[in-house]
Amino acid sequence: MTAEAAGVLLDYSKNRITNETLSLLIQLAEGSGLRSRIDAMFRGEKINVTEKRAVLHVALRAPKDASIVVDGENVVPQVHAVLEKMAGFSKSIRTGEWKGHTGKRIRNIVNIGIGGSDLGPVMAYEALRHYRDRSLAFRFVSNVDSTDFAEAVRDLDPAETLFIVSSKTFTTLETMTNAHSARAWSLEALGGDESSIAKHFVAVSTNASEVAKFGIDTANMFGFWDWVGGRYSMDSAIGLSTMIAIGPENFRTMLDGFHQIDEHFRTAPFERNIPVLMGLLAVWYTDFFGAETVAVLPYEQYLKRFPAYLQQLTMESNGKHVTLDGAEIAYPTSPIYWGEPGTNGQHSFYQLIHQGTRLIPCDFIAFGTSLNPLGRHHDILMANVFAQSEALAFGKTSDQVKAEGTPEWLAPQRVFEGNRPSNTILADRLTPEVLGKLIALYEHSVFTQGVIWQINSFDQWGVELGKVLAQRIIPELETAAEPELGHDSSTNALISRYRHLKESA
Repeated sequence: MTAEAAGVLLDYSKNRITNETLSLLIQLAEGSGLRSRIDAMFRGEKINVTEKRAVLHVALRAPKDASIVVDGENVVPQVHAVLEKMAGFSKSIRTGEWKGHTGKRIRNIVNIGIGGSDLGPVMAYEALRHYRDRSLAFRFVSNVDSTDFAEAVRDLDPAETLFIVSSKTFTTLETMTNAHSARAWSLEALGGDESSIAKHFVAVSTNASEVAKFGIDTANMFGFWDWVGGRYSMDSAIGLSTMIAIGPENFRTMLDGFHQIDEHFRTAPFERNIPVLMGLLAVWYTDFFGAETVAVLPYEQYLKRFPAYLQQLTMESNGKHVTLDGAEIAYPTSPIYWGEPGTNGQHSFYQLIHQGTRLIPCDFIAFGTSLNPLGRHHDILMANVFAQSEALAFGKTSDQVKAEGTPEWLAPQRVFEGNRPSNTILADRLTPEVLGKLIALYEHSVFTQGVIWQINSFDQWGVELGKVLAQRIIPELETAAEPELGHDSSTNALISRYRHLKESA
């Protein structure tokens, strides 16, 4: 029970499955129309039915000679035109050709975004830190909490700082609030000269009028398309900060890694198709065993933000309660994804996974070679990967515990039930190419799960209601006059208490 593609090995032998289980799960995939749905996505059909959009993150890493047609137009040349523009800009920053308003070279890059416009760039920056240009400093601002912005710029020289503002509409509340604070911070230090904005701000957006109104030269606006969902966008212009950090060649290598897994997902038989197998196992544990979470456990410090990135990818995609045709769902959909890098988690939450009352399937991610070899470190790290999956699978019986001389009264505390499922994903080393492969594996696993559950994995209406209500509440918090509140009694009381705290501060 192993599968391999593009240099990535999936060992799924430590799962609660037999050959019969696997055969039945594959029949489920076939009966759900997974093959036709895969083909429809790659053809550019509008499979995001609630928003009437194609779903084409696969086009972001397609080679130049590929053809993917949306509304009668091949979108691949558009993708490569943006990549070329990103590459030219990245080189100008990395070489020092681009100068700030005072003539100083840019040494600090601050990415301002939220959701997919932040989680992807942050994760990629941390994952590929080994390959980054060490002469440049990178910061990421997402939270509308002013502390996030204040701490990001506290020790930066505005004359050497470039802001990348990432918002498709250039109206996202959190992003634009932070962007306007950045604008004020920059202007204050640069003598209030409005023309300085064009030297210290660029935009990843499609709204040219709002970008120009902000003061950004639209020649330095990098676009993307409505067929790219935010959580699938890190290999689009949203990845501009990543390209600046690691260079255009490494970025293209990362795209090639994505593409290799795209092709594997598109063409491989289901019984050897790694994303399909991962997706089917997730459905198996969620719907047949009542598992509510999946732990993603990368044994690679550079992947410390990978579980957080996967949280949006998985739960924003498949956290749905109705089918594609709007019928109420009577079965569980997306599990909760979470995790921390090993071996840290072993001294934290592994106790629950080993001996707790909940079934928690695990994905172990590991590499044959360390990017920072140091004595015995990597052998010890890898020994822990293999030991943890073995311990979860086979545990320790009461007889084994007693045979070690454990007193009768203590033996139950030291018994490990075992039969706790896990996958192990193994590759050579963490390179830009391998990172692209890993992300694509999970993207297509999410797609597989969504097809089985008959849901739309590519909209996210669940994020809208809170946004709408927040826009209603903001003026009630800011007005000097006592507002007339029309919320529920709890919310009314909280607003009143906040206003009191604000007045007494």
